[in-house]
Amino acid sequence: MRTIVEAKQIKKAFGAEGNVLHVLHGIDMTVQEGEFVGIMGASGSGKTTLLNILATIDQPTSGEIRIDGDDILQLGEEELSAFRRDKLGFIFQDYNLLDTLTVKENILLPLALAKQNAAEMEQRVRQIAERFGIASILDKYPVQISGGQKQRTAASRAMVTKPRLILADEPTGALDSRAATELLESLKELNEQEQATILIVTHDSFAASYCSRVLFIKDGAMFSELVKGSTSRKEFFKKILDVLTVLGGNSSDLV
Repeated sequence: MRTIVEAKQIKKAFGAEGNVLHVLHGIDMTVQEGEFVGIMGASGSGKTTLLNILATIDQPTSGEIRIDGDDILQLGEEELSAFRRDKLGFIFQDYNLLDTLTVKENILLPLALAKQNAAEMEQRVRQIAERFGIASILDKYPVQISGGQKQRTAASRAMVTKPRLILADEPTGALDSRAATELLESLKELNEQEQATILIVTHDSFAASYCSRVLFIKDGAMFSELVKGSTSRKEFFKKILDVLTVLGGNSSDLV
C-alpha cells in the first residue's frame, strides 16, 4: 500500500527569541492510501497547526514532510500552487463557497482551473453531486441552500478532481446532527468505494467514529492512537470517548 503522508519530527514554534511558543514537539505520522484518519486533541494541542502544515498553508520550524512522494518543504511557490491544485482537496468549517457562483459552478471551479475537458468536467460534477445527494440543487446559489447542503457542496468541490489527499478542518462543526451524519456517511462511502484518502481534524467524537484510525495529540506531541479494525462504529465511538477521558476532557470541550 502506498504511503500518502509521511511526516517526521515536525516541530513548530511561534514568536521571536525570548518569547517563543512551542506548539508542536516532534510529531511523527504516516497516512496510507485509502485511509480515513482523524486527529483529535484539546484546544491548543496543536492539531489545527499540524493540519495547516500538512495542507501547505503553514510551514514547520523543522522536520520532513512527503505527500504522495513529494517533499513539500522543498517546493517553490509556483510548484506549491500546482501541488495544491493537483493533489490536495480542502473542506473547511465555513464552506468557503463563492456566493456569485451556483452550486455547480463552485464544484466545477477546480476542474476549470486545471483546464480539463468540458464533457469530462460535466460528467464528474454529476457523479460527485449524486454521491453527495445534491444533484437537484446544482443550479441554486449558496444563499439559497442549507448549511448541510453548503458543506456537501464544499466536499464535492474538494473531491471532484480526485485528489491524492483530502484535508478537512472541523467539517461537521457548523452542522446540525442530521446534516453532519449525511456528510460523514458520504465521506465514508467515498473512502470505501473510491479509496479516497481523508484526513480530518475534529473535536466531535461522533465524527471521529467514522474514521478508520484516530490520532490523539496532547500538548503538541502524539499521545495515543486508535485503530478501528473490525470494531463496530458504536464500539469505536466508546473507545474514542475513553481516550478523551484519559486526555482530560470530553467531546464537548475538545475544540
